[in-house]
Amino acid sequence: MLSPLLEFNYRYLQNVHQGYITETLMRFLKAREWNTSKAHKMLVDSLNWRVQNEIDNILSKPIIPQDLYRAVRDSQLIGLSGWGWLVRTSLWLMVVVELLSPSNLVVADDWGLPVFAIGVGLSTFDKASVHYYVQSHIQINEYRDRVILPSASKKHGRPITTCIKVLDMSGLKLSALNQIKLLTIISSIDDLNYPEKTNTYYIVNAPYIFSACWKVVKPLLQERTRKKVQVLPGCGRDELLKIMDYASLPHFCRKEGSGSSRNSDNGSENCYSLDHSFHQQLYNYIKEQSRIHGAGEPIKQGSFHVDFPEPPAEEVEIAKTIESELHKFENSHGNGD
Repeated sequence: MLSPLLEFNYRYLQNVHQGYITETLMRFLKAREWNTSKAHKMLVDSLNWRVQNEIDNILSKPIIPQDLYRAVRDSQLIGLSGWGWLVRTSLWLMVVVELLSPSNLVVADDWGLPVFAIGVGLSTFDKASVHYYVQSHIQINEYRDRVILPSASKKHGRPITTCIKVLDMSGLKLSALNQIKLLTIISSIDDLNYPEKTNTYYIVNAPYIFSACWKVVKPLLQERTRKKVQVLPGCGRDELLKIMDYASLPHFCRKEGSGSSRNSDNGSENCYSLDHSFHQQLYNYIKEQSRIHGAGEPIKQGSFHVDFPEPPAEEVEIAKTIESELHKFENSHGNGD
């Protein structure tokens, strides 16, 4: 499947596969429904995007000053809360069985998937420019793929290339209309350049406005994506405890009825906070990489600009459907803010 162009860009491919070439090619194949030519084009396009935007250098570009980065963290809520159960089976058996009869797939559970918590409802994206939020999002993706997942793979002695995401919908309001463009950009970057990196999406604390949107969006999703999404009752604590221990639960899932919060009395428990160990390690890593690559030069202030990809047709249709549904909700219920 590797073409001369891919071989020429092998250095850039290394930061993508991290030693697991087969698993990486499988992700791109799966994202294009096992169509080899489409998967090949997707991978080439992604490598070109990485080269043109110097993505390999993004982990040496800290967002400074730190107060600005803290503001980004307080308005773009995401963090690593812990580790969950890994569904494990033979890679080639998985391919054969998924193609023939996905329901008959026999798996064994094991430990190892990183659990990312995302505060969809309370993320305001209003403290910095779009470019800072995109930069931060890509940095977390790259840190996950270059540091967290390789470290987990080494620790457990097997490839760990995906994660679990818990999406908190607490506080979701009609003002989310203002964020659709940015969220579409971020979603397109993930779909086109980081395909099949999420094993399962768990939706928790879903208000009625989410349920109304989900009802019309769900049919638009590919079956492969729909199967990944699980909407859990309440904060999802009981269901999530089946795939992770209590210590790995995101802070907004630890107590029924507690809802979510940007802040917590204990920053070490709130994985969104810059004071949480994950964000401290990430930020220190980026500053250290900047020191190494900068050869003692002062760190320059300013965002790392990335070309925004043209969103796939499916993404555009979904965004328009959500926008339409939110407008309908606004007209029938008044301003939900």
